[in-house]
Amino acid sequence: MSDINQFLPPKPGPSLVVQFGILAVMTSAAIGMGWLSGSYLKGESTPVEQAAVEAPAAHAPKEGEAPHAGPATEAAGTLIQLPAITANLAAPDTMWIRLEVSLVLDSPQPADLADRVHQDLLAFVRTLRIHQVQGASAFRHLKTDLDERAAIRSDGHVKEVLIRTLIFE
Repeated sequence: MSDINQFLPPKPGPSLVVQFGILAVMTSAAIGMGWLSGSYLKGESTPVEQAAVEAPAAHAPKEGEAPHAGPATEAAGTLIQLPAITANLAAPDTMWIRLEVSLVLDSPQPADLADRVHQDLLAFVRTLRIHQVQGASAFRHLKTDLDERAAIRSDGHVKEVLIRTLIFE
């Protein structure tokens, strides 16, 4: 059996010219895709300098009006700060969470709406387990869940839940 393997000619690989040609095509395709995606992303975002110039003019207080001190803008809607949520987690039950959030509403709403959302978020936080909030992606999922629950409880009036503080003990 070893005699047969000695007499078989080795299979030739692709030539060096073909390998360089394929490398050149793949490199030019990668450069082209990078250029296209870069120009697409550049067209969607506004430069920081332009946004910084436009922001003070849009939010300048009118005569006789107090300057706006909150982080929300009038274009984003009404900002309501909820009382801090302090509760123990579902597992382990010895771990406590303190969550401070604000709600961004599409228009001014009655005060009982904020109370309903606060109670719903408190009930939700009490069902959390520690593995559900560990890591960056889990935090993002928590934020999404809070946004969805607040929007459902408020019939779509809450546009976003802003997490100001999240502390575990």
